Amino acid sequence: MLKDFKYTRELKVGLLAAVCLFLLFFGFNFLKGVNIFSSTYSFHGCFTHANGLEEQAAVYIRGYKVGQVDRIRYDFTQDSAFLIDISIHRDIDLPEGTEMVLIQDGMLGGGAIELRLPVGTGAPALASGATLPTAIEPGLMDRVQNELLAKVGTAVDNVDSLVGVVNGQLADNHLYNTLANVDAVSRDLTSVSADAKRVMKQDVPTVIRGAKRSIDGLQASIHDVNRFTRQLDSVDLPATVARVESAVDTVTAAVGQVGGLVADIRSENGTLGSLIYSRTLYNDLDSTVVSADSLLRDLKANPKRYVHFSLFDCSGSKKKKK
Repeated sequence: MLKDFKYTRELKVGLLAAVCLFLLFFGFNFLKGVNIFSSTYSFHGCFTHANGLEEQAAVYIRGYKVGQVDRIRYDFTQDSAFLIDISIHRDIDLPEGTEMVLIQDGMLGGGAIELRLPVGTGAPALASGATLPTAIEPGLMDRVQNELLAKVGTAVDNVDSLVGVVNGQLADNHLYNTLANVDAVSRDLTSVSADAKRVMKQDVPTVIRGAKRSIDGLQASIHDVNRFTRQLDSVDLPATVARVESAVDTVTAAVGQVGGLVADIRSENGTLGSLIYSRTLYNDLDSTVVSADSLLRDLKANPKRYVHFSLFDCSGSKKKKK
C-alpha cells in the first residue's frame, strides 16, 4: 500500500513537472510571438546589411503582421552576409515575384520585414522554403541624416565662400568704404527726413488749402451750371427757335436786297450803274469843273466887272446910294 502511494506521488510530481515545462515552453514562445498551435510557411532572403533586424522581428504585408523572423544567419565572407529565415501564416499564399524588403519598424524602432506582392493576379504560389528577392529601404532617420548631411555640406561651402568674400573685402578696404557709404546714406536720409517733415508741416497744408479752394470753386461752378440748366429748362425753346428762324429769314432777305443793289450798281443799265459807268456824265462834270475854275480865276482877276454888275438891280436901274 505504501509502495503504491509512493508511485502515485512520483507520478504526480512527474506530471506536474511536464506541465510546468510545457507551460514554460509555451510562455517563452508566446513572449517571442510564436504561435505553436498554428502551422507556418518558411521563406528565406539574403541581405548585405541587417540594419538592426533581430530575431522575432515582425513580418508585414501592407502594414499587417503575418509572421516573424525566425532566424538570422551570417557569413561575413560573402557580399550578402545575412541569411534571414521568416515564417508566415499558412493561410497566406505568396505569388511568384514577391519581394522581401528590409524596412525600419517605427521612427526609432529596429528593423522589420515587409513582403511586397506583385501587381496583378494569376501568378502561381511559391512553395515553402523558397528564397525571395530582397531589397533594403532606408528608414526615416537614414533619409533625414542623408538630406541633413547634404544640406550641411552645402551650408559649409556657402560659409567658406562667404568667409572668402569677407576676407577679400577686408583686404581691399571695401568693407570700410561700404560702411562710409552707408554712413553718408544715413546722413542723406536724415536730411531727406527733415525736408519731408518741413514739407508736411508747410507745403502740404498750403496744397490742401488750395485744393479746398479749388473744390469750393468747382462746387460753385457746378451750382452755376445747375442754375443755368434750370433756367434753360424754363425757356420756351420752340418759340425761341421760331424767332431765331424768323430773324434768319429777315437777315437773308436783307442780304438778298443788298445783293440786288450791288448787282444794280454793277449793271450799266441800272440807275446807279448809268451814273457810275456813263462817260458823258463824267465829261459833263469835268467840263463844269473846268468852267467853274475859269470863272473863279476871272473873278479873282477882274472883281470890278462882277461888282459893277451887282450895283444894278434886276430891272437894269442903278441903285441909289443912301
